[in-house]
Amino acid sequence: MLKKTILIGAALLLTCMNALADPSVSAAAVMKTGGRTSQPIGHYEFCQTYKSECKIRSDDKPTPLTSKTWTLMVQVNSSVNAKVQPATDMDIWGKAEVWSYPTTVGDCEDYVLLKRKMLNESGIPLGDLLITVVRQMNGEGHAVLTVRTDRGDYVLDNLEPRIKPWNETNYDYLKRQASNNTGAWVSINDDRQVLVGSIETK
Repeated sequence: MLKKTILIGAALLLTCMNALADPSVSAAAVMKTGGRTSQPIGHYEFCQTYKSECKIRSDDKPTPLTSKTWTLMVQVNSSVNAKVQPATDMDIWGKAEVWSYPTTVGDCEDYVLLKRKMLNESGIPLGDLLITVVRQMNGEGHAVLTVRTDRGDYVLDNLEPRIKPWNETNYDYLKRQASNNTGAWVSINDDRQVLVGSIETK
């Protein structure tokens, strides 16, 4: 019975991956970005430590979304979400806005950085792995990883086990890294109707 269940599960997974690789399946929407905007202080300080990661210029086309790429995205997202336990920067460092690679604990930016690093080491260019700042429905700030593909922009999130097209998430998108410059940030023209709460100051 167990073997049969595993085989059925594997078959369903293969079907889903094949569907995503099929050009007839509707693609995710592409984020509309605006002009240059302010760099988050946490990313600025991160760039002082990891300078080489913030000097990459690229005009490459988006990463092809193949079944192999999708499987990699799912594996990395699940692995990091399971491995890292949530904790605030105040709990970890005693101060706010410290962006770092987590080992056992981290906040939202740390999840993003580790997923970005693992996906890049597996062959996806950093120009297609974009740290993205959003606002949750309760008004709190949050960070997710946007993977830029030829099928649209997908979001990897530590608060959501599934990888979703960006336009199917309940966030207000504010800004993200520029795809052609890992040290620069651009605004996002989020014209969807998303209901979010008032911004909380901390």
